[in-house]
Formats: sequence, C-alpha cells, structure tokens
Amino acid sequence: MTTTPSAPTAFDWTGRSVLVTGAEGFIGSTLVDLLVARGARVRALVHYKPYAEKGHLARYLADPHSPVEMVSGDVRDPGRVMDAVAGCDTVFHLAALIGIPYSYDSPGAYVQTNVVGTENVAEACRRHAVRRLVHTSTSEVYGTARTAPISEDHPLQPQSPYSASKIGADMMALSHWHAFELPVTVVRPFNTYGPRQSARAVIPTILAQLHSGARQIKLGSLTPTRDFTYVTDTAAGFLALAACDRALGESVNLGTGQEISIGDLAQALVTASGREAEVVVDPARLRPAGSEVQRLLSDNGRARAWSGWRPEVALDEGLRRTSAWVADHLHLFAADRYQV
Repeated sequence: MTTTPSAPTAFDWTGRSVLVTGAEGFIGSTLVDLLVARGARVRALVHYKPYAEKGHLARYLADPHSPVEMVSGDVRDPGRVMDAVAGCDTVFHLAALIGIPYSYDSPGAYVQTNVVGTENVAEACRRHAVRRLVHTSTSEVYGTARTAPISEDHPLQPQSPYSASKIGADMMALSHWHAFELPVTVVRPFNTYGPRQSARAVIPTILAQLHSGARQIKLGSLTPTRDFTYVTDTAAGFLALAACDRALGESVNLGTGQEISIGDLAQALVTASGREAEVVVDPARLRPAGSEVQRLLSDNGRARAWSGWRPEVALDEGLRRTSAWVADHLHLFAADRYQV
C-alpha cells in the first residue's frame, strides 16, 4: 500500500458533511466551532442524557437553520454509529472515556468505550467509504519519556488502564488502514487545556481552587512535566491533519515542544489568576508510583512538516484566557472536592 506525499495546501471545508463523535466535550465542541467557522455541515454525536442537558453546543439548538445536527447515541452501539457515519465526508472520532484516576476503578468500562467504540467507528467508516477518519489518541500512550522530545516512534507504555485502552484504540484504528485501506490518521494531542475543560484536569482544578478563594492549592505530585497545548491549537491541528495525505496510516503528535513541571505550572496559574495561595501535596491525588508519567514533551516536527500546523497560543496567554473562563464559570466546579 502506498500513498503519494503532498505539500500542505489550503483545504476547503465549505459544505462538507462532517461527523464529530464526543462533540459536546472540551476539545470536541471547540472543533465543532472551528468546523462551522470554516463552512462545514456538522453532525454532532453526543452521549445520550435523559435529563436533556444541552452542554457546550446549546447555542446551535436554538437556530432552525443551524449548521450543526445533534444526534444522541453511544459509540458502544454499532448500529447507532453506523447510522451517524452515513453520508459523511470526514469523521473526527473524539468520543472516549477519559480520566486516569477513574480508570483504576473501572478499567473494563474504558475497554468498552475506547477500544470497542473505536472499532465501531472504524468499521462504520469503512462501510460508508468516508474520505478520512481522524482518530484521537493521547500523549499518555507514551508513558514516561525514555527519550525527549517524544517522537511518534517512541515506545508505547501502558502505565494506566486509561493509557492501555487508548493504545488498544489506536491499534484498532490503524489496523483498518493496514487490513482494509481505511484512510485513517491517529492524532496524539499533548495535554490540551483551555476554556470548557472539566475539573478532572490539573489546570481547571488549580484555577477553580484559586478563584474560590482557597489559600492552599491541593495537588498530586509536583515534579512531573507536561507539554500543554491550547485547545484552539489542538482543534486546528485536527483540521490540518484531516487534509494531509502524508498522514494517512500514521500517528502524529500535536504539542508545543515545551515543558513545564506541575509545581511551576501551579505558580504560573497563581500569577495568571491574580490570587495568592501556597501549593501543597494532597496524598489522595497521588497516582500509584508505577503509574505516574514523569515527563511528556512532544516532538511536533511531523505535524509541522507534513501539514504546516503550528501552535500559536503561548502558555502564559493561554493560562490567562483559561483563568478568565473558569472565573466566569465557577458554578461548574466543585472546588472543595477532588474530582477523579
């Protein structure tokens, strides 16, 4: 199987039918907004909720001429996924069970949603002959960096049930490229952050505590380093790679190529928020010793060279934007409770 590499070119999303799974989520809803801005018609597959919460895509529901079609479902349901994919040019698969701490309690649920769900999406894309499937991975699949920066050739290390399930999902997606020539690209974002992120992630956890007036910021280990990428940069990377033929059958990192320790990040967030607080280690938030990923730092050369993608939002600016959003949406956070 061969492909002909092509130079990055402008890609016209106008009028294209696009499916986004996990569309109500943090990255998914940001991607939907970007696709709409580029002129696409978006089918948003969202997890069914009997209490009718509208989430981050609520504003599209009020418009009778909305470019976004909301479809409730579950990626574990192959029939529902098959129907959702029908008629779509491009599929962005973001639906996943996320969060490392909860994966210690319920690993089987991660296998069902992340691995089986990805198989359902890939099979539906094969049956409906989509132009491109973009599958969402995570930098957690690399585990603690053996070499840095981390390239796509770095060994995969399942240091948590969550990361193991994502490794399995990635391999399931790529197997459809090798076995069935499904046009798929695996995208590996590094520690995406920004507005709309839930309290299970470290940056909104810190900011919710700060804006609630806490004098002590409770965290897990302070020494691990991470490569934080602003959410609009991640979403732009998805679009760039969906248009990149060189990325077919490949995994591609999306990161800034810069790292910061969790301790230093906390201090930067204290500054960004304009608050005062000390940072303390909360034993309840520590991961098992063998599961803690000590260092993540991306090599983003493949994304840059193949698709022309570049991260644009510097960390200090991104932290200021995120701080302002959390302050305005503090009612969404339970700052006094540890959210796994």
